[in-house]
Amino acid sequence: MLVVGFAAGPLRANCYLLAPAAGGECVVVDPGQDSAEPLAAALAEHGLTPVVLLATHGHPDHVAGALGHDLPLHLHPADHDWFTGRAEPLAEGRLAVAGLDLDVVPLPGHTPGSVAFGLRASEGGRLVLTGDTLFAGSIGRTDGPGAELEKSLRTKLLTLPDDTVVLPGHGPATTIGRERATNPALVRA
Repeated sequence: MLVVGFAAGPLRANCYLLAPAAGGECVVVDPGQDSAEPLAAALAEHGLTPVVLLATHGHPDHVAGALGHDLPLHLHPADHDWFTGRAEPLAEGRLAVAGLDLDVVPLPGHTPGSVAFGLRASEGGRLVLTGDTLFAGSIGRTDGPGAELEKSLRTKLLTLPDDTVVLPGHGPATTIGRERATNPALVRA
């Protein structure tokens, strides 16, 4: 499996390309602000053709770049009001696209429509793209009561195996095990 990530925009939000291999169709996750040029470069470098745009949540640093594409952005309905372009509803469950099987997992808390995308690599590993819910050493902020975010962390992310690789919305990759053991917000969750 091919996973390509890069940070873009003033908030350095991570955008990811997921594909079974180079030279085919791919999924673009979180095409955020100022991502157009690095996204075009990554697609060209790996010979990829995007077939779907997915968002972990509706904040502009994660979705603004979708406005420059002909593809609709798939976004949880609870976050549609934050995106001015064409958005398709994104529901919980399995999503088969571009030769990948993604699990769409609701993670309300950072935003009402925050979701994670989980998948198994053909090589056997597990990945979860957590948007702004979980970072290396931290968790996302919430504009409402923190109970919803804490519940999402406890019931959806901490139930994953320790070797699951976390690809967050900002900052470096980590693992569930590392975060379970050292993340101050998760140690108390």
